[in-house]
Amino acid sequence: MPIYEFKCLKCNECFEILFTSAQEAVELKCDKCGARDVERIMSSTNFAMAAGSGDASAVSQTRNCASGSCTTYDIPGPR
Repeated sequence: MPIYEFKCLKCNECFEILFTSAQEAVELKCDKCGARDVERIMSSTNFAMAAGSGDASAVSQTRNCASGSCTTYDIPGPR
């Protein structure tokens, strides 16, 4: 059951919605002001590797992008 984050384009409030199935009809509206003009935003993540877990560590690559600098993380695990 995925949880998606949304941002209200009227009042800038961020909120989450839990989807229990792909066919579920969910009303997308701001919890704070009730506006229906929302956009899905990228959720932040919290990732940490246990100490001594071998070479299974995240590798980062930073490069210049049109908006400044961008970083990509290659996190070990199933692809």
